[in-house]
Amino acid sequence: QETVVIDRGVVRQHSVVAVGFYGDSLRVSQASEGGWDPFGPDRLVTKAEGNILYALDENNALDLYKTYLGPYAADLPASALLFPLSISVPGTSQCLVRTILGVDETNGTMTFAGDLPQGCYAKFMRANLDRLVDGAIEAAQVSKRGLQGSTPELALLVSCVGRKLVLNQRVEDEVEGVRDVFGSDTALTGFYSYGEIAALADGGPPELHNQTMTITTIREDPQ
Repeated sequence: QETVVIDRGVVRQHSVVAVGFYGDSLRVSQASEGGWDPFGPDRLVTKAEGNILYALDENNALDLYKTYLGPYAADLPASALLFPLSISVPGTSQCLVRTILGVDETNGTMTFAGDLPQGCYAKFMRANLDRLVDGAIEAAQVSKRGLQGSTPELALLVSCVGRKLVLNQRVEDEVEGVRDVFGSDTALTGFYSYGEIAALADGGPPELHNQTMTITTIREDPQ
């Protein structure tokens, strides 16, 4: 029902705890991957306000979404976890995953866990459990390459709670896949989140991601 943080033994609300690392020998890398399978054509977001989507290609977004879901449409909004949206990031070749939080049958709208800029392109996606696990492994591989292939001493894994709900009993597979990439000398820690923050694969400012595995790797080179 709510999120709290612990600061020096005190439970607090509406707070952020930050940890800083510094030093000439410090090396940090990160990567964020989803593993969702896109399907259908690209659709232009023709009407959206913040995180509420009204229209794709001038068509009612919810009606179009239901058409693609077929029998899964009867289970909305729960089934939406299996069918997130991919949106293009203007000025890059990258895409972001957007999770559907709810649908408004009266107004024909969809509410997402992140903004959808009007004028961007969107594509429907669906869950493939093997591909989701592969996405976590790919995030580990990309993050490790950012350290020039060196073994990280610490890896912070932030996986979306939406992935946890979709993977269900296979949720440990993505962590085990990451462990296989890094090996036993890397300390793993992390948590489930309601959104992940990381830069895109081709650089640029950090973006809000949904339903991804986001990994930050840290190592300190010997002096």
